[in-house]
Amino acid sequence: MSDELRRVVERWHQLPLDHALSRLPSVLVLVQSLADRVAGSRGGESQPVPDLGPAVVMDQLAVMVLDLYRARPGTDPTSVADELAGIRRSL
Repeated sequence: MSDELRRVVERWHQLPLDHALSRLPSVLVLVQSLADRVAGSRGGESQPVPDLGPAVVMDQLAVMVLDLYRARPGTDPTSVADELAGIRRSL
């Protein structure tokens, strides 16, 4: 797991539930963006990522980050880290 992904996950788990619920939509936007990039690189159609709630969204984020690096090995890690840092700062 990248350092920035670890930081986001750690910060998320420190949030009170009401705050996590208020930030969930912005995290889901990033998860969906990552999923769209993975689908595009595999030549598939984008599918909506289900909203499984705040208890699961960090797992979804971690899976999509890993899938992105597997599907697009040339992905710039700095770019992904910047996106993750943006989410972390918004929390």
